[in-house]
Amino acid sequence: LLTSIVTTFYFPFHPTLNYFSKMMVRPAEEESEAEVRREDQDNINKFARLNARLHDVRDERAVIKKSLERLDDAATELMMASGDPVLLLIGESFFDTTEEDATEFCEEEVERMQGQLESLEKEEGEILEKQTGLKKALYARFGKSIQLEDK
Repeated sequence: LLTSIVTTFYFPFHPTLNYFSKMMVRPAEEESEAEVRREDQDNINKFARLNARLHDVRDERAVIKKSLERLDDAATELMMASGDPVLLLIGESFFDTTEEDATEFCEEEVERMQGQLESLEKEEGEILEKQTGLKKALYARFGKSIQLEDK
């Protein structure tokens, strides 16, 4: 009792304590008595890796979409320019260039980013398809005693 009071008092944000305090208690009839086999553990690990990659892909897509919006804004500004020299930012350096060259650069970047966006969307679909198969297998084996959905 003293240990738990001291632990709670001194370590209120301890990850293990938070994990156990957030665990859901399920009724006994919902629990599965299935033993976790090596194959099951491999499937759970594969699902977790796919889930992590899915989140990475979605984050990358968001970054690319934001970059596309910025490129669209830059292209609009270039259309309104009156033939003045343009400073083009590449990496960490600015280059003095013509309006036509800057417009061509923007168009090429938009095409490149749209290609990346399409490949990420394809990868997301493949990940979701693989996860669906793993969910079916794991839910068939463990029923409601395994949680595979994001909250």
